[in-house]
Amino acid sequence: MIMNGLTNFICFTVLSFFALVTAFPVVREVYTPPVILPDASTVWVVGNQYNVTWNVTDAPPLQNITDRTGFIVLAKGGDEAWDNNTLLELASGFSILSGTVEVTCPKVPPANDYAIVLFGDSGNFGNLFTIAE
Repeated sequence: MIMNGLTNFICFTVLSFFALVTAFPVVREVYTPPVILPDASTVWVVGNQYNVTWNVTDAPPLQNITDRTGFIVLAKGGDEAWDNNTLLELASGFSILSGTVEVTCPKVPPANDYAIVLFGDSGNFGNLFTIAE
C-alpha cells in the first residue's frame, strides 16, 4: 500500500514536470541583423583595419537565437549567387549581438562590387562598397 502511494506520487510528480516544461516552450528565432557599415559610400584600403557594424537594436533574447556565434566574409560580384571561390573569411567566433567587429582589409583587386556577408543563423548581405589599393 505504501509502495503504491509512493509510485503514484512519483508518477504524478514526473508527469507534472513534463506538463510544466511543455507549457513553456523555448522560442528559437532566426536572427539576421542588417549590416550598417561598410555602406555604399565606404572605401577600404588594402591592409588597413576597419569596423564592420550591424544593427542589433531589434535582437531577440540571446537564449532564443539559434546560432549566436557569427562570422564575416567578404564577397565579390554584387549578387547573392556567390560560391566558395568568391568569399574570403574576415572574422569569426564573435557574438552575433556584439554589433561590431574589427577586420583587416585583405589583399584583393580594387573594385566597387564588394559586400560584407554576416553569418549567424543565415547570411545577411551588406551594401556594395569599394576596395582600393
